[in-house]
Amino acid sequence: MRTVQWNFQTNQLEMIDQRILPGAFEIISYTDYHALAHAITDMVVRGAPAIGAAAGFGLALAAQQSSASEVKTLRTDLQNAAEVLHASRPTAVNLAWALKRVMEVAQLTPGGADDVREAVLREAQQIADEDVEINQRMARNGAALINDGDTVIHHCNTGALATVDWGTALGVIRMAHELGKKVHVLVDETRPRLQGARLTAWELEQYGVPYEIISDNAAGYFLHTGQAQKCFVGSDRTAANGDVANKIGTYMLALAAHDNGVPFYPVVPTSTVDLSLASGDLIPIEERTPDEVLDLQKGGMFTAPARARENGWARNPAFDVTPARLVTGIVTENGVAYPPFEESLRRLVIG
Repeated sequence: MRTVQWNFQTNQLEMIDQRILPGAFEIISYTDYHALAHAITDMVVRGAPAIGAAAGFGLALAAQQSSASEVKTLRTDLQNAAEVLHASRPTAVNLAWALKRVMEVAQLTPGGADDVREAVLREAQQIADEDVEINQRMARNGAALINDGDTVIHHCNTGALATVDWGTALGVIRMAHELGKKVHVLVDETRPRLQGARLTAWELEQYGVPYEIISDNAAGYFLHTGQAQKCFVGSDRTAANGDVANKIGTYMLALAAHDNGVPFYPVVPTSTVDLSLASGDLIPIEERTPDEVLDLQKGGMFTAPARARENGWARNPAFDVTPARLVTGIVTENGVAYPPFEESLRRLVIG
């Protein structure tokens, strides 16, 4: 099934609960956009493309929830819902992009309130369908960069779970595998929420791709000793100059790859490229609750001292920014961008 999908029989949004994988596989249904906004914040759904699709469907939920019979009132209700959904996670540009796209349809659709409701759902579904097709095109472009026998380091989770289906960086690895290339993956745990150890490893098992889990701070060792030939990561927002905001720890991986001459490729749908931002310094970085860092346990005991947990003495940025100078190339559905990214990215995004 898709990570995010609309059930047309029940008129509900259904999403895989990514908080409990790999221990359990459960589907949660939503009829309320407020509950969906909380689910995005709480990372029931995560990954920029999946968040974008969920946000689009969130407006479809809002359209259903609204009792408005007048188009003007319905559009006001949708705008209020868009603001709630937009605040759920600030870094992933796909969220704002999807909300803007659906709201434009809501504003321009002629007819009555029910016509607007239908148009909003249709546009949200179109965003989801396009995501799958875009991911498959990116996967083919990126798979050409992987040689038979390569070992690839992968950070966070960028597979089908991070998108509507198929995936971005992990989709590239999956495509290379399905094309018959022998690929081995070193999976960064991706602390503190362990999306790599929990989600990427689980997905690779479904695809039959061999992998080994490594701690985040072991990546430099494998790069320096020549045991990894490529790095593939995703992106939650990419600036016009090629700076890449991705899950915390990506910058350190890029530094180690650059120091050892190992190619480093973000895999980025063009919807994630924000040409309005000149550099990554302008990308808002979400800082999450200290509990995600302090509540870790080992052997039934907390790893942090009690006073640290009681006082919230931890910092927990969810993302960091990798400067374009560390990026070998950026894989998109329209091709691979190479430096200078100000020119190549704009060409691939705008045409």
